[in-house]
Amino acid sequence: MANNEGEMQCGSMLFKQEELQEMSGVNVGGDYVEVMCGCTSHRYGDAVARLRVFPTGDLEITCECTPANNSISSLFGIDAHLELSLKVKVTDLNSFDCMMLDKLTPAAFEKHSGRETARKWKNNVWVIIGGEKVPLSKTVLLKYYNESSKKCSRSNRSQGAKVCHRDEFVGCNDCGKERRFRLRSRDECRLHHNAMGDPNWKCSDFPYDKITCEEEEERGSRKVYRGCTRSPSCKGCTSCVCFGCELCRFSECTCQTCVDFTSNVKA
Repeated sequence: MANNEGEMQCGSMLFKQEELQEMSGVNVGGDYVEVMCGCTSHRYGDAVARLRVFPTGDLEITCECTPANNSISSLFGIDAHLELSLKVKVTDLNSFDCMMLDKLTPAAFEKHSGRETARKWKNNVWVIIGGEKVPLSKTVLLKYYNESSKKCSRSNRSQGAKVCHRDEFVGCNDCGKERRFRLRSRDECRLHHNAMGDPNWKCSDFPYDKITCEEEEERGSRKVYRGCTRSPSCKGCTSCVCFGCELCRFSECTCQTCVDFTSNVKA
């Protein structure tokens, strides 16, 4: 682990060494810091993963869905007594649809873990510090995420406009029913962005609730209300239709839309 005058090196110096020294699974990469993280479901136990923190504020989680005979201590090199304290019980593998999922947002990882009370990933996703589970909200790991969110808000205020992305709908590849996505935060925008980029997106992939194709689609009379601040039933205007901003475009995404936006911002 490289360090220089007490700083952790990862492209730029993200964190001081003492801020990370008691965290489990710390790994310093070229432009990120990676730590062990997890999310607890009362039914399925602890889903363990690796969280990468980037200087841009982006957070990426790689979930390692493991069979019961693969111990956490072997995955992360932590003590056996800590493994027991995590109370991992992957007894129902139907809750895990793969052996590894990478580049999940914290909100998507929270849903994937089977957490019963979702939409609170800052408190539900945890890291191990000194042998104890600590919510992300109580660590230094959200420092750049929070700074990025504030920067985005200031940027839009300086342009004399409030950030407003109207709700969008994504159609299921199996049944064709459309599901509503809110786009009020960067996390919500990323969930919608990922869904739009997936040609095989299905109702079961919906990030907010566990639904199937059997669930009723929103009525047409309800769909017209999409959250425009100018007019509730707006069909699309300059106040609610965004063609690209720091909230809904992502520097780490390789799709052409995000690549073009990032290139134009740097130019």
